[in-house]
Amino acid sequence: MNYQQTLHWMFAQLPMYQRIGESAFKKDLTNTLAFSKELGFPEKKFKSIHVAGTNGKGSTSHMLASILQEAGYKVGLYTSPHLKNFTERIRINGKEIPKRTVTAFINQQKDFLESQKLSFFEMTVGLAFDYFANEKVDIAVIEVGLGGRLDSTNIITPQVSVITNIGYDHMQFLGETLPEIAGEKAGIIKQHIPIIIGEFQSEVAYVFQNKATEKNTSITFASQDTADYRTDLLGDYQKSNTKTAVAVIKKLPGFLVSDENIKVGLQNVVKNTSLKGRWQVLRENPTVICDTAHNKEGLQIAINQLKNQKFEQLHIVLGVVSDKKVADIFPFFPKAAHYYFCKPNIPRGLSEVVLQQQAATFGLQGNTFSSVKKALNAALKSANQQDIIYVGGSTFVVAEVV
Repeated sequence: MNYQQTLHWMFAQLPMYQRIGESAFKKDLTNTLAFSKELGFPEKKFKSIHVAGTNGKGSTSHMLASILQEAGYKVGLYTSPHLKNFTERIRINGKEIPKRTVTAFINQQKDFLESQKLSFFEMTVGLAFDYFANEKVDIAVIEVGLGGRLDSTNIITPQVSVITNIGYDHMQFLGETLPEIAGEKAGIIKQHIPIIIGEFQSEVAYVFQNKATEKNTSITFASQDTADYRTDLLGDYQKSNTKTAVAVIKKLPGFLVSDENIKVGLQNVVKNTSLKGRWQVLRENPTVICDTAHNKEGLQIAINQLKNQKFEQLHIVLGVVSDKKVADIFPFFPKAAHYYFCKPNIPRGLSEVVLQQQAATFGLQGNTFSSVKKALNAALKSANQQDIIYVGGSTFVVAEVV
């Protein structure tokens, strides 16, 4: 198989949760452990940092990679989902895994993958770990896919574990309450491995404190740091993520990272890691901003920041996935904005007509469009140079415009 055939096979035979939802989700590490054994336990051949959390884990992971790169280390970075290209998920020093490496790996492992019926995410984790081991990275930053305790990445023993924060997302898998969700994410806390919690939240802090005591390890709440760190990532929510990243670096054993490395790394995240979609300004006059915030907590921060911008008229290109509880997010969307409702081009995407109908019950008015690009083009035609167009609601909406 060539690269395109390989991707088609991966997507078709081994479904991806982000695209189709619950039917692709596996709550079990059996396949991941079997695949690791087949590959010769690659995760034991490199050091790592494990990053979980409801919001900010992607940005924090990229910040950590950028800082460590500035300190001169060869740094692997595993994140999900991808925006444009599958290879975005697996990088070393900002460079994506070569397509030929993906093709060779899948072709070589195809019999095992078919016989074991591995999920898309399970095989991708194996690919990433094998690549990092073969390339002899100094350290890899590994972002959890979903949850923590039973996530495929949770076979590593990292140098530091990180949980950015807890919010309401993926509740059909992780639990209906914040403590239940925290309990799933606390599953990445390992014996004697320091744990960094990004935000102190009184409702769930005890969950992490109890788990840290059980695992006989130290716990640090990064939000208690009073310092102010600057980053090239523009969203207001990045203030918390910078503190989390710095706290991790300060707890990381065996790596020499200077204050200057931290400063320069935080200010060059996009350059060093090619991160996209985080309060990314796509153009000016009118200003077009896209952001991957997609749950209640993330969207509330993004919308509040949007309201504080200067503009004559606000235009919002909005699309969501079908399992999104829109009643939780619509109350803080501005009624005065012009809305352009659209459906992201994935099976999980919510119909633009249904979205429009649900939005109307909250006083949000706008037209429907059959694609994200058509919605954005309509917004561009309607907007004047002093307006702002915001594109968001889902990672998959942003993926179609960056």
